[in-house]
Amino acid sequence: MDGLFDPPSAGPVAGPGAGALTSPPQANAPLAVRMRPQSLDEIVGQQHLLGQGSPLRRLINGSGAASVMLYGPPGTGKTTMAALISRATGGRFEALSALSAGVKEVRAVIDVARRRLIDGQQTVLFIDEVHRFSKTQQDALLDAVENRIVLLVAATTENPSFSVVSPLLSRSLVLQLRSLSDDDIREVLRRAVTDPRGLDGRVAISEDALGHLVAVAGGDARRALTALEASADAAVQVEDEGEATPVLEVADVEAAIDRAAVRYDRDGDQHYDVTSAFIKSIRGSDVDAALHYLARMIAAGEDPRFIARRLMIHASEDIGMADPMALQTAVAAAQVVALVGMPEARLALTQATIHLATAPKSAGVVSAIGAALADVEAGKSGAVPSHLRDSHYAGAKGLGSGIGYRYPHDDPDGVVAQQYAPDELVGVDYYHPTDHGNEREIGARLGRLRSIVRGVTGRGRRR
Repeated sequence: MDGLFDPPSAGPVAGPGAGALTSPPQANAPLAVRMRPQSLDEIVGQQHLLGQGSPLRRLINGSGAASVMLYGPPGTGKTTMAALISRATGGRFEALSALSAGVKEVRAVIDVARRRLIDGQQTVLFIDEVHRFSKTQQDALLDAVENRIVLLVAATTENPSFSVVSPLLSRSLVLQLRSLSDDDIREVLRRAVTDPRGLDGRVAISEDALGHLVAVAGGDARRALTALEASADAAVQVEDEGEATPVLEVADVEAAIDRAAVRYDRDGDQHYDVTSAFIKSIRGSDVDAALHYLARMIAAGEDPRFIARRLMIHASEDIGMADPMALQTAVAAAQVVALVGMPEARLALTQATIHLATAPKSAGVVSAIGAALADVEAGKSGAVPSHLRDSHYAGAKGLGSGIGYRYPHDDPDGVVAQQYAPDELVGVDYYHPTDHGNEREIGARLGRLRSIVRGVTGRGRRR
């Protein structure tokens, strides 16, 4: 289950307003369950979906009726919103988990919903992890969704465009939830410390400990509240032994959740220092150090998109043509971050880090574009040779454009002697491959290509 505050049971729920999602939580329920938002005003984050007149706000306010697909990372409010939608519609609530339910369970719920509809009662069907349903299981929902026998609220951590069948997707409103910001998580924690449903002031918490819980959460409110509860339980035991109202410190949180505080400030010097060390370790081919710094960024809740961007830049900046596959690996990791998200995407980021750190290195790409830009900025931008100019317009031939151009594919070798650079840059070499990796082969081939194209061996000038 991956809603903001999950129910203790994933099985079907029967009865009006029944189930852990729609009933008031018990006093001994987990803190994350007790602090589940009970109204629209209590929802933290997702303001991009909750603006006035937005489809989701209308659903939660009970003024809309549409099946909805909630897509986003764990702990961002998917399950909570399903409960609020059910409460607003006044319908009967049924919950299924794709981890345990099959076609039989789906059809059983739909049959019950069809009988209820005869009596004028709507059924809200919540399906968690809907991406884990097979195509057959998803197809079993189509008729019920299209004819509004059930109001489907489905939750998924994966992009539904790739994991949900198109007919079901087209019948649903797809809403993407975002990871909660640090400020959002901080508000959730502060509320839990003081709210009567939560810790009710039995403990206090220092700013450092609060910051550590925010870092540990990684945008997941449920994870933050679970860590807070574990820390508070240990502190309350000390209070029972005669100590005054305890104040949670970083050490208390570390001891409770068995996780050391990560010395990393995403807005301060540590952010830049760790990032710099990460890139320099990859450049220096120290794969183990690179993995250490990657782990520090991940543990501190660094935006995985930032890490992916740095890997893509590094693949061209420090590896380039020495291993052209390095860029493809980095781009693939960025796609995994975008399509799958954390925590699974950390495996792709790790794979890319290992590939880049162990790849042969070359700064040839950087030096080549740098030298070319230097010439352009120095005013060396001579006229394009007439035989290379566009000849696809009336009067082009009269201006000499395109006349004398030699089509390389007409030659058996696919390369012909022909001037491509402006006159003042003929023979200038910008790209100088190293002897590392793939560039060793490129270097040998490049020399022959330059000789053929320029027509005279030795005309190249090194910069």
